Amino acid sequence: MALDIGKASGRGGVRSATSLGTLVGALTYSMWGLFPLYWKRLSGIEAFQVLSHRIVWAAAFCILLLVLTGRLGVLAEIARSRKRLLVAALAAFLVTINWGVYIWAVNAGHIIDSALGYYINPLFSVAFGAIFLRERLDRFTIAAVSIAAAGVIAATVMLGRPPIIPLVLGSSFGLYGLVKKKAALDPVAGLAVETLVLSPFALAFLLSRHLAGAGGFGGPDGIATLMLALAGPVTAIPLMTFAFATNRITLQRLGFVQYISPSLQLLLGIFLYRESISPAMTVAFVSVFVAVIIYAGTRRRL
Repeated sequence: MALDIGKASGRGGVRSATSLGTLVGALTYSMWGLFPLYWKRLSGIEAFQVLSHRIVWAAAFCILLLVLTGRLGVLAEIARSRKRLLVAALAAFLVTINWGVYIWAVNAGHIIDSALGYYINPLFSVAFGAIFLRERLDRFTIAAVSIAAAGVIAATVMLGRPPIIPLVLGSSFGLYGLVKKKAALDPVAGLAVETLVLSPFALAFLLSRHLAGAGGFGGPDGIATLMLALAGPVTAIPLMTFAFATNRITLQRLGFVQYISPSLQLLLGIFLYRESISPAMTVAFVSVFVAVIIYAGTRRRL
């Protein structure tokens, strides 16, 4: 009897961890879905400056958290491991591509294209989970992914051009999620290392722009200056909750939870920023929405 209770308790613990991971993942993607509101306010500053500020202030914020929690020594432990440093460098490279393209796309009036990128992203997450982590694809997941993929392919054909922004955003963040899951680093310390790897380059660029009289920080727009500084916690908090979620749920589940983000972005693009939505984008959205319903509606059967 004790053995049965232990098994039940174990199963309950797994379910509890999965539920918590799913909830945190949903909150994370809700925050990311509202990001266009933040970056659009900084559209008067060149995208690469905004990206550089994200990197520098995120590094400072993470280090502050580690100091306040007495865990600064974790950085030294990571630094002593060549493998961990290489993983952090790879993650830094991937997230830089993702951040940079996303900031540029939002400020250039391509919020809907960005939304399509994050609709495609779960397809990469599911594929990476199956290929690299040997996560099982049940028939419902295959059906859902197939419908979503068909919609994205149809949208691409209808557009008549390669969807560069969506493909770059989707693949870069899908790979970033895979790297983070494989590394299983402490969320705060992991992000601190990633941003510290990039910070010297970001600082050098910001200094060059400041010396050229083109710096956006400390100018007449005080709100923009404050928002650039706050880009640290704004960037770090969702990434830390993302890392928390990836270590508690499968990439397949995480992949479909993240449809919250592009859905919010799509709504903002259409109703707030008045971007037009083409028939191709409508096809992609409808197909993905159907796929999410199939996936979410069949989870309890498995």
